[in-house]
Amino acid sequence: MREIDLNCDMGESFGAYTLGLDEQVIKYISSANVACGWHAGDPTVMDRTVRLAAAHGVGIGAHPGLPDLMGFGRRQMDCTPTEIRNYVIYQIGALKAFCTANGVKMRHVKPHGALHLAAAENKEVAKAIVEAVANVGPELMCLALAGPKGEFMNEACSKAGLQVVREAFPDRSYTAEGMLTPRRSPGAVLSDPTEVAARALMIAKESRIKAYDGTLISLDAQTICVHGDNPTAVDLVRGIHLLLESEGVAIRPMRLSIGAEKP
Repeated sequence: MREIDLNCDMGESFGAYTLGLDEQVIKYISSANVACGWHAGDPTVMDRTVRLAAAHGVGIGAHPGLPDLMGFGRRQMDCTPTEIRNYVIYQIGALKAFCTANGVKMRHVKPHGALHLAAAENKEVAKAIVEAVANVGPELMCLALAGPKGEFMNEACSKAGLQVVREAFPDRSYTAEGMLTPRRSPGAVLSDPTEVAARALMIAKESRIKAYDGTLISLDAQTICVHGDNPTAVDLVRGIHLLLESEGVAIRPMRLSIGAEKP
């Protein structure tokens, strides 16, 4: 049976503000990327999300972002590589502490939003992120974009001896070059459960996805992501889970056997 990980960005509420339906989404995913308080989340939300994931046997990962609560970490910022390295160390350390306090292990790190996209375009940003992960948790898996845009992260992880898991996004449209379509562009975020599930199946079974112009892009992914702030996130993860399993694809937490590559 083929296997793939289904991850979701979670713990993105903050103070009195609730974002996402974590308690419902958690039933259908195998890994959770937990916001670490910079683009979203706070200490109480982080603790609650770690507990929720642990109770459902879901793999836990840090989801560090840029210090941009107002922009939800989706605005580019002019940060030096040293600043990025320290930002990521700080956030990984925070979530790792909550994992330790709750008796569970953190398994992976996935950069968030603008930080993730910057790593796809800037070798120094990718290097800074990977250096942070390697220094704080060399046993952690590091997520990189599937396809050609993950080259910088893959290269940096290989040099640092980190395990890599390649990620694709069925609920986002892609450009013909294999990059995520900018969020402000029409059709950048997909919310139809049937369409998104079909795209997830194509990724899992054919290692490719259709770009906005119809081009078929090769995406050798070991994990697929649904964004927790998508209004239809629960329907999306439910639909993906049911379709993949009906087609003989098991949903399992990311691990070496499904593509985390130890250089």
